[in-house]
Amino acid sequence: MKSYSIVRIGDDYVVRADDKNILKVGSRRRAVQLVTDAAELLNAQPQPESDAGPSEVEVERNEVS
Repeated sequence: MKSYSIVRIGDDYVVRADDKNILKVGSRRRAVQLVTDAAELLNAQPQPESDAGPSEVEVERNEVS
C-alpha cells in the first residue's frame, strides 16, 4: 500500500498518496475516515494471479502427461 498523509492547505485538508494530492475535504476527521475506509477496501480485495506463466503444478502436470 502506498504511503498516505494528510496536510492542511488553507481551510481544507488534502489527502496525499506519496507526493500526489488525491482528495480534498473540509475536516481532518473525515479525511482520516476516508483513508481508513479505502485501506480496508484495498486489503479486502483478492490478490490478482500473476501473469508470469504457468505455476509449478501446471508444469508438472504437463510433464507427466
